[in-house]
Order: sequence, then C-alpha cells, then structure tokens
Amino acid sequence: MTIEQLAAMLRGTGIPFAYDHFAEGESPEPPFICYLLPGSDNFAADGRVYFKINEVRIELYTDKKDVSVEKQVEDALDDQGIFYNKSEVWISEEKLYEVLYSFDVPDVSED
Repeated sequence: MTIEQLAAMLRGTGIPFAYDHFAEGESPEPPFICYLLPGSDNFAADGRVYFKINEVRIELYTDKKDVSVEKQVEDALDDQGIFYNKSEVWISEEKLYEVLYSFDVPDVSED
C-alpha cells in the first residue's frame, strides 16, 4: 500500500483528513481524521531488514460517540482487507473522543 493509496482510502470515507495534524486554525469541525506512520515492525533475515513493514495509525476525532462515522472508517479498512486493532479514549482538554485504528502494512513508499 502506497501513501497515495492510503490517502485515497481515507478520501473515500468522506471525512476530512490530514497527515499527523491540521495546520493551526485549519482544523475542521468534528468528525475528522489524522493519520500517521509512527514506526515500523520490519522483518529481519541474515541480520538485515528483509521486509519493511510500517505501522499506521488512523485517529478518528468526534465530539460525541458516533458509531456510524466509525463504521465509515471500518468499512474502508475492511474493503482493503486490512486487519486492524481499535481503541478509544476521551480527551478532556479537547472535549473530543479519539478512536484509534492501528495496523501494519508493507512499506508505504513501495508499490
């Protein structure tokens, strides 16, 4: 999966999104998504990186619990055959829920 394919998948949800964060003052009203590639879980062989695997995080922000919006994201992931884990937290200082979808994909810089 390339970064373009990841962005296209998110675009298909119809939910505004940005990589890592929105610019100061440009954050849309919830719901919105921030996605990032915070690390890797590469496969080693003979002491070298044999197969690159990137960790992907999709952070869905809502101002209220909204199962239908979560379903939009989950349908997009399911349509791509992506196995993901999901967690949720309330961010009191932002007054937002963050639903986190995390998963691994082959290096997003490769085709």
